[in-house]
Amino acid sequence: MKTSTARQSAGLPGWLRRNLFSSWWNAAVSLVLLGLLAMLAVRLFQWLIIDAQWAGSAPSACADTTSLCWPFVRARWPQFLYGLYPSDEVWRVNLGLAAGALLGAALAVRRMPARRWIAAFLLLAYPPLAWWLFRGGTWGLTPVETSLWGGFFLTLVVTGSVFWVSLLAGVLLALGRQSRMALVRQACTVWIEFWRAVPVLVLLFVVIIMLPLFLPANIEIDQLGRAMIAFAILMSTYLAEAVRGGLQSLSAGQYEAARALGLNWRQSRLHVVLPQALAVSLPQITSNFIGLFKETTVLLVIGLFDLLGEVQRAASDPQWLGTGTTAAGYIFVAVFFWTACFCLSRASSRLERRMTRYRAAAT
Repeated sequence: MKTSTARQSAGLPGWLRRNLFSSWWNAAVSLVLLGLLAMLAVRLFQWLIIDAQWAGSAPSACADTTSLCWPFVRARWPQFLYGLYPSDEVWRVNLGLAAGALLGAALAVRRMPARRWIAAFLLLAYPPLAWWLFRGGTWGLTPVETSLWGGFFLTLVVTGSVFWVSLLAGVLLALGRQSRMALVRQACTVWIEFWRAVPVLVLLFVVIIMLPLFLPANIEIDQLGRAMIAFAILMSTYLAEAVRGGLQSLSAGQYEAARALGLNWRQSRLHVVLPQALAVSLPQITSNFIGLFKETTVLLVIGLFDLLGEVQRAASDPQWLGTGTTAAGYIFVAVFFWTACFCLSRASSRLERRMTRYRAAAT
C-alpha cells in the first residue's frame, strides 16, 4: 500500500497532483490559467511563425505591416554587424575579430605551448593593434572615424576595451584598498564608493560634457573614447569590489606562507595571492562582464549606434516603416543578446570548474 502511494506521488503526475490539483478550487483555477496560457501560446506561435513574412529581402516582401517582417533583418544584416563602417574596409574588422577569437581559443586549449606568451600578447599587444587596424590612418590604411562604427562590432569593441582596462584598474584598486598605507587605502575607498553610487547615465553625460573642459586644447578625445572612459570608471569599481571579496576570502596563512618563502610584496601578490583571489572572484567578474555587455545599449542616448541603435535606425527608414518590421528587429536583438549571454555564462561555468579542479590539485 505504501509502495503504491509512493508511486502515485512521484514524477510529473505526482507533482501536478500536489501543486495544481490538490483540491477542487486549485483544480479549477489551474484549468482556467492553463487554458489562458494555451490560448496565448497558440496566438503567439501563429504570429511568430505562421503569419510572419519569411521570403524576400526587399520592403515589398512585407506588404502586411502588422506581420513579422524577417526580410528586414536579412536585408539590413551588414548594418547590424558593422554599422556604417565602409564596406570596402570590413575585412579589417573581420581580421581583427578573427585574430582575437583565435587567440582566445588558443588559451582554452590546456596543452597549448607558450600559453603564457599568448595570454600576455592578448592582454598587452592585441588591444592597441586591433584598435590601430580598426581606426586606420597610418601605414596605408584608410582612416575610419569612430562615428561610423556601429552594430555588433561596436558592442564588441566597447565591451572588450572597457573590460580590459577595468580589470587591470579594478585589481589595482582592490589591492590599494587593502594597503597598509592609510593615504592609499582611503583614496581608493573614496574613489570606489563615490563612483559606484553614480548612475551609469549620469556618469556618461558628465564625462561626455565635462572631460573636454579639463583637457589641454591640443588633446581631443572623440565621443566613443569618452564613453569608454565613463564605462571603465564605473566598471573598475565593480570589479575592484569583486576582487576585494576574493582577497578577503584567503586565509592569513597564504600571506604568511608567501613571506616564509622569501617573496616580496609584488611577488607574493602575483604568484600567490592574486591567482587564488581571481579564481574565487570569477563568478562575480563574469556577472559584471555580462552586465557590461548588455549595458552597451545605453550608448544610443549619446548618439552612438550599437546593435540596438542600428536596429532602431534601420527600422526608421521610411521604406521599412511598420509594426512588424520594428518587432522583428527587437526580437532579433533580444535573441541575439540572450544567446550571447548564455554562451558567456556556460563558458564561465566551464572555467570555474577548471579553476576548482586546479585549486583542489594545488592543495
